[in-house]
Amino acid sequence: MKTRIALFFSFLFFFVTTFCYRSSARDTLTLSTPLLDAGGAILISDGGRFALGFFSPVGSSNRYIGIWHHNINDNQTVVWVANRKHAITGRSGRLSLTADRGLTVTDGNSTAVWSSHSATVLKNPVAQLLDSGNFVISNDSSVAWQSFEFPTDTLLPGMKIGWDLTTGSNYNLTAWTSESDPAPNGYTMSIDQSGDPQLVVTDGPRLHWRGGPWNGNRFSGISGVQRYRTIGFGFNYVANPHQLFFSMYLNDTSIIDRLVMNTSGAVQHYIWIEDRQIWSLEGFVPQDECDSVARCGPNGVCYPGGSTMCTCLQGFTSPNNSVELDGCVRLTALDCVNGADGFVAQISVKLPDTSTATVDWSMVSLDECRVRCFRNCSCTGYAQANVSGSGNGCVLWWTNLLDIKSNDGGTGQDLFVRVAAADLPSEFDADFFFNYILFEFSSIDLVIFWSGTSAKPGHGSRVVAVIVAPALAVFLLAFIVYWTCWRKKKHGNYFDDETQEEDLDLPIYDLDTIAEATNNFSESNKLGQGGYGPGKLKDGQEIAVKRLSMTSTQGAHEFKNEVTVIAKLQHRNLVRLLGCCIEARERMLIYEFMPNGSLDALLFDKAKSGLLDWKTRYNIIVGIARGMLYLHYDSRLRIIHRDMKASNVLLDKDMDPKISDFGLARAFRGDDAEVNTMRVVGTYGYMSPEYAMNGTFSMKSDVFSFGILILEIINGRRNRGVHNSPFHMTLLDHVSMELVERW
Repeated sequence: MKTRIALFFSFLFFFVTTFCYRSSARDTLTLSTPLLDAGGAILISDGGRFALGFFSPVGSSNRYIGIWHHNINDNQTVVWVANRKHAITGRSGRLSLTADRGLTVTDGNSTAVWSSHSATVLKNPVAQLLDSGNFVISNDSSVAWQSFEFPTDTLLPGMKIGWDLTTGSNYNLTAWTSESDPAPNGYTMSIDQSGDPQLVVTDGPRLHWRGGPWNGNRFSGISGVQRYRTIGFGFNYVANPHQLFFSMYLNDTSIIDRLVMNTSGAVQHYIWIEDRQIWSLEGFVPQDECDSVARCGPNGVCYPGGSTMCTCLQGFTSPNNSVELDGCVRLTALDCVNGADGFVAQISVKLPDTSTATVDWSMVSLDECRVRCFRNCSCTGYAQANVSGSGNGCVLWWTNLLDIKSNDGGTGQDLFVRVAAADLPSEFDADFFFNYILFEFSSIDLVIFWSGTSAKPGHGSRVVAVIVAPALAVFLLAFIVYWTCWRKKKHGNYFDDETQEEDLDLPIYDLDTIAEATNNFSESNKLGQGGYGPGKLKDGQEIAVKRLSMTSTQGAHEFKNEVTVIAKLQHRNLVRLLGCCIEARERMLIYEFMPNGSLDALLFDKAKSGLLDWKTRYNIIVGIARGMLYLHYDSRLRIIHRDMKASNVLLDKDMDPKISDFGLARAFRGDDAEVNTMRVVGTYGYMSPEYAMNGTFSMKSDVFSFGILILEIINGRRNRGVHNSPFHMTLLDHVSMELVERW
């Protein structure tokens, strides 16, 4: 008998504990099952990915209802908060579902501190926490309310940022006040509907950061999106009469990620690394000082990491030689009435502020955009609205162009700026003028009346002749005037003064010489983007030519200074600059030719990596170290390269390494140990943590990059993208884990 009683109570204990566990681990809330903080109960989504319940932030005893990741050990990273403005003291909180108010959070006095505010009485409501992190109230199978429409500081895949244009609802992210207080502070990420809609971060009424408009592929001011797409992460954008929003997507549901706005207004993208049990920062904005809104004023361009941060657009100048303070004004007034204006392309930039711009979706090509802007004297610039596919639509600006940032590497968008004829490049744009004539001619409305049905036209032909002949005469006359203006414009050289050329202390080659040496920049002589070689000068010297963007707005003075610094660096492990070509719109650097190309072309190519035996790899490492030693200690100026990587190491015929590409280098006099900057530039994966996160760089930054490069040379694999490991694992992560396991 006693045995039976013992077995009965054992079974009862097992049943009760199992039932209690299942009750505490449920994923739904009903009218009769509230969630009590005192009992410590939580809701857990069906797949165990998210949990909902009461929590206290770090450093606080206040209680809030929130949602957090459940299946990872991350000290409860909260992604959504209900009563963020009204905390509960003590563990007396209660989350209830009612038919008239939906979800309600009450304190110990039964005072409601938060409610989902149901618009109608719910008949059979059930609140369920989904594996996406969305908390949904279902009412007879229809969704009556969902937390995804009320985001706090975190964006999860499937959440929206934007507008419901039918109801006027605005979905945005708002930062916590502090780590211990989830109440919203002034920072908000949203979609600005004005003009051409764009992604923005505001601090109260002040614009803090601008991501630019959506161009069919990405927001024009955000770089790195293409890299994310390779791992199945990206943005969706929807714009129609009913809704305007963007959302994140993630193809691989095993990946855990989040986009969060921190307390200082930075938007950060994190991915969870299970092997290391940490959140890995994959990207963030603002990225550098050029992301500060209108950093270089009206009609100025901000160059992150450039020797001169702010420069004027072509055709503009700084009134007081201070672009950063005053912006830029036109060198020459526009002459729209006489049709003498033209356009200059600004390649790969974050498009200017579009809050006052307009979009014309009837235009299907850039030529049409150009003519449309040309015909309106108030138009100051244009760009393609949608660059995906064959492209369509025009963005048109009518005021000063504000907040332009250069995005090198093809992550920006092309902008076409209206300038006076006197400030245009010397080449005549015959294609545009021909297209303009065709466009104008095709826009003339001809009303023709044929008299009779004879095969030969009657009186109607005279009508056509009367209309067409004057039109052609007008356009031919305009063509002659336009051509004459171009003929009068001189073919300028950036260094017309002989004294300036002498100061440059470097051979200056004319354009014809370089064109002849590279077989007129033949595709067969192309070396990557903007590079040509081998070329051969008349004296037999083999050269490599780096052709800079023809539309770069870097001033001649700044370009000359940059070339001068590189020219004065003389070391066997630095690539030698032989001269430059600065003529009309062309700016080219002429280097000694390296027969074996760049280190990365051999190192990461299985077919070619066999050329790099261990002795050669050792010599390459030593050679790079010698070059860095010269830059840091032995040259007249202390040079910090800031972009030390395999593609910037060239190999001569004897496999001796030469450090190249000083476009991001910074030169210092004296004993400056380190510098702080918001202009974080370089290559992801090679940047030191203090530089990537805080903008602090020094010689140690180059040493860190050199360390990564050594790992790559030894291992033969890129730092980013280790085989047989999760996509987010780097070579450095791999080595670190090996060391930890061995020690």
